[in-house]
Amino acid sequence: MVEAAAMDSGEKRLRDLGNKPELRRTLSVLSNFAFSYAVLCIVAGITVVFNIALTYGGTVSLVWGWFVVGFFTLCVGASMAEICSAYPTSGGLYFWSAQLAGPKWKPFASWVTGWFNVVGQWAVSCVSTFACVQILQVIVLLATGGVNGSSYVLNKNQAVAIHGALVVSIGLLNSLPIQIVDYVGLFAVAWNVVGAFVVIIVIPSVALQRNSASFVFTSFNVNSGLGLPSKPYLFLIGLLAGQFTLSGFDASAHLTEETKASDRNGAYGILGSIIISLLVGYAYILALCFTAVNPAALLDPGNDAGGYAVAQIFYQVFKDRYGSGTGGILCLGIIAVAVYFCSASCILSNSRMVYAFSRDRAIPYSKFWHKVKGDGVPINAVWLSVVIAFLFVLPVR
Repeated sequence: MVEAAAMDSGEKRLRDLGNKPELRRTLSVLSNFAFSYAVLCIVAGITVVFNIALTYGGTVSLVWGWFVVGFFTLCVGASMAEICSAYPTSGGLYFWSAQLAGPKWKPFASWVTGWFNVVGQWAVSCVSTFACVQILQVIVLLATGGVNGSSYVLNKNQAVAIHGALVVSIGLLNSLPIQIVDYVGLFAVAWNVVGAFVVIIVIPSVALQRNSASFVFTSFNVNSGLGLPSKPYLFLIGLLAGQFTLSGFDASAHLTEETKASDRNGAYGILGSIIISLLVGYAYILALCFTAVNPAALLDPGNDAGGYAVAQIFYQVFKDRYGSGTGGILCLGIIAVAVYFCSASCILSNSRMVYAFSRDRAIPYSKFWHKVKGDGVPINAVWLSVVIAFLFVLPVR
């Protein structure tokens, strides 16, 4: 009775579901939200996919497509939040599928959902880390003079080596007790929010030339290189930019076994991360679209940033006003740090998914991957996620 009285509602619900608590339940609702928001990492996602939106549909794909994707994402997120409150386990989606599919389809639904989720998270961990490498590449490129100067270009082997160094550092970070990682998550969300507003305010303020509202909200690019004149089809392709960015909010679910009162706070983390991301993301989109003068030139591989549109915007607005693009490079540095925290949060979420999936013996050598250190960290699951995030990048060589 004393033990039951000491349990919060989330831990009690976990025991009711037949799972023995093994991870340290120390995260607050703010911390849970912070990791999901860091995974979404709006400034990083939009920066990475801005080229896609400019190519397929132009600014219209972003300023209007964001509402389309955001509406459906919020619908999905609301449903997931409700399910998360009923089943607050680190397994997240695969465990929910097992509970909702019924006895006949339970094994199949759980297995398929689990493997799609865990492999997808491995891929996202790799992509987010390599996105950081790409931003570092363009920072080096611009800092040494750009494509049209005597610039230094990192080769593929160097890029893979940097990727490896980043994922190892992230592995070391996620090997720390969750109480310490919690502070990193709070710092990450602060960096994401403050950094976003710095860029949102500074870039349009520095720019000497800006697009008109008419251009931003009505300009549609049909010269995508696909030879397809269909605007609806191109607009749908452009929606991929928003869909890529507004993903990963299930991190709140994967961290519920480490969250206090997780049957409530996990749901709040999912919804809060989506809503804040929609608002901050739209402000960032408007800042970029109003300063994306001459989209064709921004996408040109012959420009200073080698066709990386956002980097070219940052660099050019400072160069036009001050004669030097250093300020733009510093703004890119803000984005690079945000992407690093995004990758760290991706691997954190991924490791908890691997831990839970192994607990249900769905991964080969499950007993090994399910191992938890004395401080409550599923250490082997962390390093499995790190190794695979590195292996997935090797084909770029």
